[in-house]
Parts: sequence; structure tokens; C-alpha cells
Amino acid sequence: MQLLKIDKNNYIGQADPFIIEHKGRYYIYTTGDDGLYGYSCDTLLGEWKFEGQIFTLEGRDHFWAPSVIELDGKFYMYFSFEYYEDVPDQGGHHQAMHVAVSDTPMGPFELAGQIAHPFSIDSHIVKTQAGLFLFYSPNTFEGERIGTHIVVQKMKDPFTLEGEPTVVLLASIDEEIFCRNRYKQGQHWHTLEGAFWFQEGEWQYLMYSGGRYEDETYFVGYAAAKTTEQDLRKVKFQKMPDENTYAPLLRSNEWEEGTGHNSVIKVDGQYYCVYHARNTEADGLNGDRRNARIAKMHVADGKITIERYPDHI
Repeated sequence: MQLLKIDKNNYIGQADPFIIEHKGRYYIYTTGDDGLYGYSCDTLLGEWKFEGQIFTLEGRDHFWAPSVIELDGKFYMYFSFEYYEDVPDQGGHHQAMHVAVSDTPMGPFELAGQIAHPFSIDSHIVKTQAGLFLFYSPNTFEGERIGTHIVVQKMKDPFTLEGEPTVVLLASIDEEIFCRNRYKQGQHWHTLEGAFWFQEGEWQYLMYSGGRYEDETYFVGYAAAKTTEQDLRKVKFQKMPDENTYAPLLRSNEWEEGTGHNSVIKVDGQYYCVYHARNTEADGLNGDRRNARIAKMHVADGKITIERYPDHI
């Protein structure tokens, strides 16, 4: 079900929706090619207010996938953009992770600096009893299934990564292929992105998006680990039900396609999954047709299921 209102005359897309709650109000942050945008609402399922552009930089583009955390009264937003001042990765990619800071949830945010070298996208910033951790997706050109994968790093402070990344999830099935024969014949490029971590009871969960966003098989999946370990570099996540089975939580259906890059929130004991998708039918939208949707999500004993309806939640 579509969550945020759409102005068809001035639509800029609602990709990569990241949701937080602060002092009883809800906030969603979204991707925009020319900057990052925000929405707010007093209730999760109420009428969302478009707050406009909350961050941009002159002369920059391809702003992607913000995640936000509140620490000691300040809001830190992690995101990437094309950063040509740094050396690109082996594939020539310039997208690099940065952080911006604000005193309020909807900004204005001010750039504080670069967090990671290219290629680095799709952050989820997490605080546990062991400290501050950053999940994100870089590229690997080694192994049988090369491509974008998910790593985690501990942070010394909100601006500084502590050491080398720890690999969390790698591609393992053909449905995670983004492009066949990308750099040479017979070597396919895979993609795991959009990591979102949360904990429920004795279980930790890591949701992610896999494959190519234009394909019918593009999906949201998850991995899980039964552990009380709070140092997220030490947690051994297992794709569910296993690394060889394509078992999407979300994928294209009769009314929506391109389902991906989700975040999660728990309200009054009920989990909700916030994700983006495109309507399968013509909707009059130009450019980026992805918009934010919401669905009830059920979490128990290492298993996640999601309810989806075309006309209600």
C-alpha cells in the first residue's frame, strides 16, 4: 500500500525510505538525484507532510539512501553521492559514504565529512551495547560471485570508522545477479544492498535487497542469527531459509514491482516494513516512479513474514 502522498506535477521519487520515530513524531528520509528529502507525520498511518529537500550540495548529484540516528540530541545522516575527489574502486565507481549533522530531525543538515572510500552505499547506522556500527555495501571483485555485498564496521565516533570492514553477506544465488557478463564474458555481477538490522528477543535480523531493481526477481530477503552478541562484527548471519534458496519476503506481484530497500519500525508491539516499489499499472509519474509503501511485518523465532494488500495495510 502506498504510504506517502504524491504530487504528480512535482514528483521527485520516494526511493530508499528510511523511517525513525522521535518524541512521538515519525520521520521518513528518501533518495533524490539532486539531494535528500524528508516527510513527517504525527501517526505512522496518518497523513504525511512533505518537508522538502533537507540536504544537498551544489554541483553534486546521485544522492542515495540516507539512514539517520539520534545521538545525544543531534541527528546524524549517513548517505552517499558521486565523490570524484577520491580514487574510484576497481570498477570505476565513485559513490562514497558521507555524514551530515543537524539539531533537528528534518534539518537543515550540514555536511561533516566522508566516512568511507568508493564504492560505499546504502548505510544503516546502528547503536548497541558494544558501541556504534555501520552496515553498508561496497564492491568485491574476488570470488566466484563478484559484485556488491554487505559489510559492517565499528565506529570510533559518529564520524570515524575504526578499522577494516567485516563481510556480513555475500551473493549466493542467481536471483542476486545484477548484470550478466558485466566486465568479461561468463563473469556475472551480483548485488546485495539496502541492509537494515534489528533485534527481537534472542534473534538478530538483517534485511537486504538482492538482484537488479528492474527484474521481476528483484527482492527483499533476510538473514538471521540467534545470539546475544552485541559486537555486530562477530555475529554470524545466515540467509533464510538457507544461502541456496530464493525465498523473498517482497518481490513483484500483480500491483507493484521493484520492491526493495526497506526499513523497519515497531509501533505498539506491531512491526511494519517501509519499502519502495513502482505501480505495475500506468500511474502518470515521470522519472523515478518508486514511492514509499508500508506493510505489516511479523517477527518470531528467527522468522519474518510480511502482509501485502493493494488497498489497505
